[in-house]
Amino acid sequence: MNWFRSLIQREDLTGQVLRGFLERPFALLALVVTLLILLAALFAPLLAPHDPYNLATLEILDNRSPPGHVGTDGRYYFLGTDGQGRDVLSAMLYGLRTSLGVGVLAGLIAIVIGTVLGLIAAYFGGWLDTLIMRVVDLMLGFPTILVALILLAILGTGVDKVILALVLVQWSYFARTVRSAALSERNREYIEAARCLGLGSSRIVFRHLLPNCLPPLIVIGTIQVANAISIEATLSFLGLGVPITQPSLGLLIANGYQYLMSGQYWISVFPGILLAVTIFAINIVGDRLREVLNPRLQ
Repeated sequence: MNWFRSLIQREDLTGQVLRGFLERPFALLALVVTLLILLAALFAPLLAPHDPYNLATLEILDNRSPPGHVGTDGRYYFLGTDGQGRDVLSAMLYGLRTSLGVGVLAGLIAIVIGTVLGLIAAYFGGWLDTLIMRVVDLMLGFPTILVALILLAILGTGVDKVILALVLVQWSYFARTVRSAALSERNREYIEAARCLGLGSSRIVFRHLLPNCLPPLIVIGTIQVANAISIEATLSFLGLGVPITQPSLGLLIANGYQYLMSGQYWISVFPGILLAVTIFAINIVGDRLREVLNPRLQ
């Protein structure tokens, strides 16, 4: 445990964040849950009891079986099966992998685009700042889910289409956040010193200005990943998200929605609980990061 103690006692950003979570047991629990969810999604092929998308292993006679059912082939279905005879637990692990993959990848691409545009707007100012921020204001003026629905109605369904739609509706949040942080740093002494030394604009922006904008960027990035997962689940539930051959948690909920009134709740309820816990845990982590990285909120 010496390495962990030394990690907490560090005076840099890592030590500050770890100490902040250790001071709040509920936030620490949310962080642990988030890490477990990430590991479950990453190792889904190893953790899933069955391969839910291998048609050769599906048994139609075991469809819509309740939790704890033992199939005709002797398999134990801990959370039951869905309408196609797929193991719900295995489908949830694979669906979680798709949902997290879409949310994280879309968030990373949106962070890169928004960060670059926000830094350019703050550092150079003038007409370039005005142009970028008017586009940001335009994007933020419309409901996110409405814009995503319109984009997918034009682009069609598919994982790549969903990621593209999420990037287009989320980059503006990062651009505004980074610009606000960079404006407060643009006229600091270290930036003026870098200019006097003759350093190029790109080096000043990415080597000196960007590192000081990371704390708010980390916070908004965490929250927007949870938001992306929520939007993707909504789109998939409406039939405009990922295809049925690569289902996410939203699509799993949609598949069992028609059976809710007949009492076969497990097909939708268990994926819904996992989706809610995932979004809730990531939001709690993001909220605690906001408090830790902004001392005025503590």
